[in-house]
Amino acid sequence: MKPETAAKKLGLYLPATPQEFQDNAVTHGELRDLQNNPPEWLEKLRLEGPHPRPVVAQKLGITIAALKRSELEQPMTTAQIKDLLADQPEWLRTARTQLAEQRKAEESAETSAEES
Repeated sequence: MKPETAAKKLGLYLPATPQEFQDNAVTHGELRDLQNNPPEWLEKLRLEGPHPRPVVAQKLGITIAALKRSELEQPMTTAQIKDLLADQPEWLRTARTQLAEQRKAEESAETSAEES
């Protein structure tokens, strides 16, 4: 598979990966090995970032759409995410609340459907 696809499956920001990873195709076996036995560079990227947009949204507890609306489309490091969570702007508090309410409503709907 292409390096872009492998990076996406691993939750990585491709430009932050080693050049060798960026330049070479990854087999399914190699992908499994990276997932099961991550090398030091992969563990460090997962811990410190920079993280791609889906990972940033997950760590912030918001949707990717909310991240786009806030115009934060650049990759972020773990430290930047922690700083943002520590001093949450209004848009982040609102987005987190909306997602939590949406999930609660979906959970309630699923429970109601199971009881029927």
